[in-house]
Amino acid sequence: MELLERDLVVVKQKAKLVELTNQYALHDADGNDIGAITEENQSTGRKVLRALTKFDQFLSHQLALVDASGERVLTIRKNPSFLKSTVEVADGAGAAIGTIRQQNAFGKIRFSMTSAGGEELGQLRAENWRAWDFHIADTSDVEVARITKKWGGLLREGFTTADQYVFTVTPGATGALRQLCFAAAAAIDTALKQDNG
Repeated sequence: MELLERDLVVVKQKAKLVELTNQYALHDADGNDIGAITEENQSTGRKVLRALTKFDQFLSHQLALVDASGERVLTIRKNPSFLKSTVEVADGAGAAIGTIRQQNAFGKIRFSMTSAGGEELGQLRAENWRAWDFHIADTSDVEVARITKKWGGLLREGFTTADQYVFTVTPGATGALRQLCFAAAAAIDTALKQDNG
């Protein structure tokens, strides 16, 4: 099964003593490796800045979502931002898919999801002010995907920290909306989630 066809993906941050580059392993419900998310284009200066400060959250980030064979499926780029994030999403070949744009800076965070042509496709919404559980609704306000730390599945015991979460998506999310849902799940910790420290 291809990565973007899956309806459940477990996202687990790779453990490191000092985190200078974000890396996540992707698993299915049984714990099998199905892909990875890796942060790209980090200079030495950027790594030093990241190690010593929290300023890194305001800078640009680029993530590659790859399948189990290492083939790039999506490229996700967060532009530099202070209060509101904008994330541009491209397919594995670099063709633009769409944009995820933060709508508010306070309260329950919301993001619009639009196609490369500017068509509204849906919204990503935080379910609480701490912004860790999210749902994605289409333009009819029907939930089509969810990103959560709470999951009653086989790997439940591992879901105790913010760097491990589950992404689920329904068959109702297709085309660019489905790709943007996967991009949101890939970028939620690095590029979209607000720093609460």
